[in-house]
Formats: sequence, C-alpha cells, structure tokens
Amino acid sequence: MKKSSRLFLVNPIFCVVVGFLFLNSSPIWAKEIPIITGADQTNLYIQYLKGKRIGLLANPTTIVGNKHFVDSMLSRGINIVKVFGPEHGFRGKASAGVKVADENDPTTGVKVISLYGSKRKPSKEDMADIDLMIFDIQDVGCRFYTYINVLAHVMEACAENGKELLVLDRPNPNGYLVDGPILDMKYKSGIGMFPIPIAHGMTIAEFAQMINGEGWLPNQLKCSLKIIKVANYTHDLLYTLPVKPSPNLNTQQSILLYPTTCLFEGTVLNHGRGTQFPFTVFGSPLYKGIYSFSFTPTSIPGMSETPLHMNKECYGLDLRNYDVAELRKTKRIHIQWMIDLYNQFPEKDKFFDKSQSKEIGNINYLIGNDLFRQQLAAGKSADEIYTSWEPGLGQYKEMRKKYLLYQ
Repeated sequence: MKKSSRLFLVNPIFCVVVGFLFLNSSPIWAKEIPIITGADQTNLYIQYLKGKRIGLLANPTTIVGNKHFVDSMLSRGINIVKVFGPEHGFRGKASAGVKVADENDPTTGVKVISLYGSKRKPSKEDMADIDLMIFDIQDVGCRFYTYINVLAHVMEACAENGKELLVLDRPNPNGYLVDGPILDMKYKSGIGMFPIPIAHGMTIAEFAQMINGEGWLPNQLKCSLKIIKVANYTHDLLYTLPVKPSPNLNTQQSILLYPTTCLFEGTVLNHGRGTQFPFTVFGSPLYKGIYSFSFTPTSIPGMSETPLHMNKECYGLDLRNYDVAELRKTKRIHIQWMIDLYNQFPEKDKFFDKSQSKEIGNINYLIGNDLFRQQLAAGKSADEIYTSWEPGLGQYKEMRKKYLLYQ
C-alpha cells in the first residue's frame, strides 16, 4: 500500500462514539498532520541566531514558508553576513556542472561566495567574521547529487575554524530507498566522495552525523553540529518538494526516478536534457525503428545549453507516466531499464563511449565501480547484479542505523 505524508489521528474516544457514527450521517474528518521542515520551526532556533554573525549555505530550496530564508531572517533582524552557494548557484540559475562566480546578491546585497567555482570549501578568511554557519539545502538522497559533498566541505571548514554548524533538516523524497553498489573509493570524485550506495536513505542531518561518526572528515576532524529535526516525518512517507531542488529535477516524477535514471548520464543516450522532462525520457537517433517514442533535444538556457544529440530526433523510452509507486514496492534501483536499452542498442561497444561528447559522464564514477559494465556485457540479469551489491549494501544498512533521526 502506498504510504503518504497524510497521517491520520485516531479519535481517543473512538470506542465510545463508534455506535453513534452508524446513526449519524454527518462525516467526521480526521486531522491531517503536516510534515514541518527544520527551517519552518523558527520558534526552535530564532533566538539562537540573534546577536550572531551568520553564514548560510543556501540555494532556492532554502525557504521558510513561501519566503526565501535570507529574506525571512533579514526581516527579523538576523545578521546574515554572507551566503555560500553550491552547484547551480545561490539563486539556482546555473546549469549542471557550470562554474559559478562570487557576487553580491542583487535582491538583498548580501555577499554570495560560490562553492562551485574556484573553490569547494569556505576559506579561513571566509569563516573569520562568522559566529555560526547554517546549512539548509534540499537533498534528494543520492550519492551523485553533489549537495552532500558540499555539506562535507562546509563541515570541514567549520571544524578547522572552530565554528558550529546548524543543520535545518529537510525530508529526503527518496528516503525509503537504500540501494546500489557501495562506491569503490578508487572512483572517488566530485559525484561520489564516500563509501555509500547510490541511494543512501538519509536526510541531510542524518548524513552529517554519519560524516562525523565515521571519521570521514580529513585528519579525523569533528564538526560541532546542532540539528533542528523535521517534525512528523518518517523515511517511508511520500513528500512532494515545494521547490525544485535543481534546474533539471523539475518534477516530482524526475526526482523519484533520479536514483535510477541519473545513471544514463554515463551513456551515449540523451536522458531528457534539452527537454522539459529531464531524467524521465531517454533515447538516441540509433533507436529509430526499434522504439516508437521520440523526442528532439534543444538548447534550453539555465537547464541544458548543449544537450547530447541536440536538434536530432531521438527514439527510446518514455517514463513520464511510469507509476513510481512500483519503485516503492520493490525498494530497488530499477536497473532493468538500463539492461533493456543496452541490449537494444545497435552499437553496444559505444554505449558508454564518453569520448563522443563532453555531455557524457563516466559510468564507472556514477555507478561506483568498474564491474557494472562487465556485468552488462556478460548478459547478467538484474537479480544477478542486485546480488553482487548485497554484501556491501548489508554492511552499510547496519552502519546507517546508528545515525538515523527518524524511523
């Protein structure tokens, strides 16, 4: 049964009134319990911020109610001295992988320092006039989604400079899913820094605790953490994000498919970039006559300026209407789509050929090992591939339990 963020309270006098209900035709509506993000629980932290010089790691998902956190805090007299922006920038206008420069925010005048340009970590100078750092960014629960790497770099800077990090936690829309091979650390990169599976099944605050607890910061540094938890949340609840987390995760469908479909970035297939449906449609001109569905990628500023197979009709797979409830039933990355598209590709030796375009990623870095390509070439089934993940995945699941804040 599909679980939902709509939880219903049982009336405490249910047993007394149940007979009355049969005689009364008027409906009695159950009370909905909303999920409340850490940022929205201002009563738990606003006094703590007063009188402090605040640094903030933020992007467009950093909201309180329907206002950006920066605007909300400035209106309350909180002293935000600078903002640090991750991939896509503070205002979220840069495409994936595009370097972002420092600037003064045109809306507020606050200084914005990019952590996706010439540096990845706040410098000693950046931290000098900060009393408290805040991290409030929506994650989607995947190893190759770069915000957990930004979290680690900020934790490192805080630990090195004796600053506390306040994490305003947010739900993980893929929190139910813990799956994928553990990263082989010889493939450590900007899209995978830690020995975790593709879908890690944690919120950003839980992951921060894991970074500290497992000693993943350099020189065994520990970051002083203060966490405002999400209220009324469990990992199995459905949660629809109020703001898209990045330019190409622009629908709930793309977010829920992402743990599986981001792997297509490591193939010669267009994975929806250059359309309004990233990570939900996949194809190549070479599938003509094999698949009937088609789409044509074009340049879209702010999403994908030079998509793979630009202005060419691509044939392939359409998952826009796929029932994502099936993923929640299996609790697996749906590797069968990759197997099918690989098997149907006319030039299998070029399916992962990164040299064909700068838009193609390295599948070994995305999946986290060099075994996956060999498994596809050998005709391994999805179940055989899943079995190969299990030893490391089982160990990770046990480790994960130590850091969970939610059921």
